[in-house]
Amino acid sequence: MHVSPNDGVGIEHAVETDDASKAEQEVVEDERAELRQFITGLSPDDIKSGGWFTKLISKGLSSYTEKATWEYFQNLYEGVPADAIVDQRIKMATRYAALEGGLSASAYSAVVVATLGSLGGASPATVPAAVATLMVDVAFITQLQLRLAYDVAVLYRVPLDLSDPDDMWKLIRVAFTIKGGEVVREGVVKVVPAFVRPVIKRFYSGPVLSAAKGLPFVGKFLLQRNVIKIGIPLVGIPLAVVVNRYTTLLAGRHAQAVFRNEARVIELAENLSERSRHPQLMLWVAWMVVMADNKISDDEALLMRHLVRLVEERHQIVDEALARIVDLDSDEVWRRLDAEGGDLSDVLDAASKVATVDGPFNTYEKAVISELRGRSATV
Repeated sequence: MHVSPNDGVGIEHAVETDDASKAEQEVVEDERAELRQFITGLSPDDIKSGGWFTKLISKGLSSYTEKATWEYFQNLYEGVPADAIVDQRIKMATRYAALEGGLSASAYSAVVVATLGSLGGASPATVPAAVATLMVDVAFITQLQLRLAYDVAVLYRVPLDLSDPDDMWKLIRVAFTIKGGEVVREGVVKVVPAFVRPVIKRFYSGPVLSAAKGLPFVGKFLLQRNVIKIGIPLVGIPLAVVVNRYTTLLAGRHAQAVFRNEARVIELAENLSERSRHPQLMLWVAWMVVMADNKISDDEALLMRHLVRLVEERHQIVDEALARIVDLDSDEVWRRLDAEGGDLSDVLDAASKVATVDGPFNTYEKAVISELRGRSATV
């Protein structure tokens, strides 16, 4: 069964028959043809400035996100747990990435490298054919990995509003594992044959990358990561296949780790909010536990954000006093605790779970939990 990449949901399971490779290659070729049309609409300035990336996001995600919903995936993989679906999506994406790498590499030559640095001499309306060859490859992998990361977020039911700049940047960081400049070079070097590694390291400090220094961060990052696949004699096609497969697998596994963890934290917030008999007090106690060591981990911040949201949604409670807190006075929390009557086991349970959201109890959290347990027993 061939599924067109133009169906609004991008590349899906192309086949379930013995001719899988042929059908998958057709899907890749169709997607490349569509992206080739996109590239012809770019100017040299779009490429040099990094504007191609912004335009690709607009093109590649707008219609895709309307169709790639949790309900869509549930219909496609009815009854299958999210972890299993994510695994299949990652494997599928790596196959397409590898196929595309082979197709692109066959068109690469030394002229591509030579032309990269000459964009400034091109006419404002014309992207040199050699650069267009590279950009189809870059655009394909960029779009594939963005969509894969988005799929993973949807499957774990992590809300992403791509009209929100923070959520869009989060998706970009996750999709391209953006951590630092060395990730680009060292990440690629680790997977290629040993005899090629010295060549790659020299290549990364050569004139090709000097030509890319004017690009914004993300555009420069993506060009650096992809340009290594060209200009190295004898290993062009194998290297392109390996790099495409590796970077896509890395993107998928990274997205899985990030969004699965976020789903875990959201699930905890939902459970705590649903079970709490003292939702307002729970928020104060949770914040006291978080601030016990005067540090806020990412998971703790995420948990508090969702706890506050869910307490408002489910209990119609908005605590302005808590929102204004700068330096938390633990005596104020104990006063609120003492003012409550009855069974406070739900608050104690919530405090214990908050303390372990980012790992085992530390000394400060243990002290807070111990005092909370003692006070709860006497209330």
